Amino acid sequence: MQLEMPGELAARYKSGSQRTRVVSESWGEENLYCPACTSPFLHRAPPNTEAIDFSCPDCSSPFQLKSQSRRFSARIMDAGYDAMCRAIKGGRTPNLFTLYYEPERWRVVDLVLVPRFVFSLSCIERRNPLSSTAQRHDYVLCNILFANIPSDARIPIVTCGEASSPHWVREQYTRLRPLEKLKVEARGWTLDVLNVVRGMGRREFTLAEVYAFAGELARLHPRNRFVRPKIRQQLQILRDLGFVEFLGSGQYGIISP
Repeated sequence: MQLEMPGELAARYKSGSQRTRVVSESWGEENLYCPACTSPFLHRAPPNTEAIDFSCPDCSSPFQLKSQSRRFSARIMDAGYDAMCRAIKGGRTPNLFTLYYEPERWRVVDLVLVPRFVFSLSCIERRNPLSSTAQRHDYVLCNILFANIPSDARIPIVTCGEASSPHWVREQYTRLRPLEKLKVEARGWTLDVLNVVRGMGRREFTLAEVYAFAGELARLHPRNRFVRPKIRQQLQILRDLGFVEFLGSGQYGIISP
């Protein structure tokens, strides 16, 4: 993977967002590959294709590329809130690439992949409506909450200017793929419990320690009144999916990628 971006393309544009879009999409067309199959490249989507920048010529997996010259924060601004919720519920979200580049050299520093089937309603935040003076003042945008996406589901393709091997990236994508078979609501619970477990930052944890996050999980899933039984159920699912292992007596261990 070539990390130098074609910065010379930016000379034709004055808008910073246009400069970033043109340069990063041109770089992506030459360097991005499909993590869902063995295709070594992606096709750029036709101009003005909503929410999709690339697609795989072999397996048709869709991709969106978000690029910026500063590191991504805990919140990433995205499109309309209602449209995003419908896309998640309908299983139509694209895979997401987040690209941070060094503007002085137009060089890729970090590139992270979030598979399309790990988005849940818990990682979408409704923003305030646009100003009353705006042309579409009733339009509500959303933020993607990166902190609500488990670390397992944020696959590093480039880290601090060092590229991971495509083979390793595809292994991580394949490891997450069983989540695609879960229904959207169930998947949201599974991902939220996994996020709690990963957030503890330890190799082993107890059921009681996960119960301590029952209030937080209840806020994310207000329709469910039986949070503790749901936590136990989700830990069983995570065990079956190979993310955790049951050690006995209410203790669990993390299975590393």
